[in-house]
Amino acid sequence: MRDKELELRSSKRLALAFFVAATVLFAVALALPASWWSGLLEAFAEAAMVGALADWFAVTALFKRIPIPFVSRHTEIIPANQERIADNLAAFVEEKFLDTESIVGLIRRHDPAQKVADWLVAPANTERLGSYLVRMGSWALDFIEDAPVQQFVRRAVHGMIEGVDLSKTAGTILESLTRERRHQEILDEGIRQLARLLDNEDTQAAIAQGIVDWLREEYAFMEKMLPSELIGRKGADITVRLAAGILKRVDEDPAHPLRQRFDAFIEDFIARLQADPAFAQKGEEIKRYLVGDETLNGYIGALWGDLKAWIKADLDKEDSTLHRRLVASGAWVGRMLADDPQVRASLNESLDLAARGAAPEFAGFLTRHIADTVKHWDSAALSHQVELNIGKDLQYIRINGTIVGGMIGVVLYLLSTVPAWLRWPG
Repeated sequence: MRDKELELRSSKRLALAFFVAATVLFAVALALPASWWSGLLEAFAEAAMVGALADWFAVTALFKRIPIPFVSRHTEIIPANQERIADNLAAFVEEKFLDTESIVGLIRRHDPAQKVADWLVAPANTERLGSYLVRMGSWALDFIEDAPVQQFVRRAVHGMIEGVDLSKTAGTILESLTRERRHQEILDEGIRQLARLLDNEDTQAAIAQGIVDWLREEYAFMEKMLPSELIGRKGADITVRLAAGILKRVDEDPAHPLRQRFDAFIEDFIARLQADPAFAQKGEEIKRYLVGDETLNGYIGALWGDLKAWIKADLDKEDSTLHRRLVASGAWVGRMLADDPQVRASLNESLDLAARGAAPEFAGFLTRHIADTVKHWDSAALSHQVELNIGKDLQYIRINGTIVGGMIGVVLYLLSTVPAWLRWPG
């Protein structure tokens, strides 16, 4: 900016110097004795001054008001037409640079997918990208306040809980799990586990002891006369054999009544989960409990702190896991794009479609921003900015006007002497 100011002042002084030189030359011509040469010099200087003044007026009228009657209203061109300039500038940018076809053409010419692939396949670039993302992530963690994030996470979890119909959801999940009689597999596994449990000596001993304890509690007098330990062992053996036989029949018979009752129970339970108001009410009670539970809320609040601490600790390590993953991911994307032309074509096509969809709105926003910005500039500041950028060239117009004006004066003077030259021989 400082350099432009100096260049503008320098060019103004140069243009003024040409005008002063023409004025001095005119004064000298007037002081010379009348002759053809002094007349030629006077014509040149006079026309040069006129040209210099005319171009000075034209250049100055662009930026400032010149208080000359009947003329002043056509001066101060740029400040007076600031809004029109703003609208025209915005329209020019939109039509020539931001129209949809121009943006789409730019994407097609430069093949961005290929450029991204070429950039990412270089290990130094993926390393640089990973380092940049790590620094940006570390900065973001320092910038983010913990309390709002914890509150956001808590609201999100509460919203998720409150938005779920626990009863119907549980019914739907259970219905999906039991489709194609998959629940019978659970029953089979339960039967096998129960059979193994009954076959265990500790289980049988516990059953025998339970029978002995029952005899002592219910028939204490008779228990003293009976061989209770033997009865307990025999009773446990009978119980185990009976239960094992039932379990074996159920396991071997797909149409066993117990299996049918199990099917009916599951179907009824699913129907009740999905339609029974009592289950729905119970689901609402569970949700209210979860939302208000201090332990759960404390755990949710601590999640962000724990996650942030882990990320910060990892990012501070020289062998950061996140950094390695980011570098590896960038390299994988680069190789995938480089090796698969169809993926590149698909990505470019997606960018093409995105540009077609977003370009009009983006162009409208940017051009409105340009127009509004220019309209709200201070008119004097606007004029000064324009003058800084093109004022140097405009001063050369003044210089050229001085020279061209002088040359025109010479031509007109020579033309005025033609009749005298034609009469001279006579």
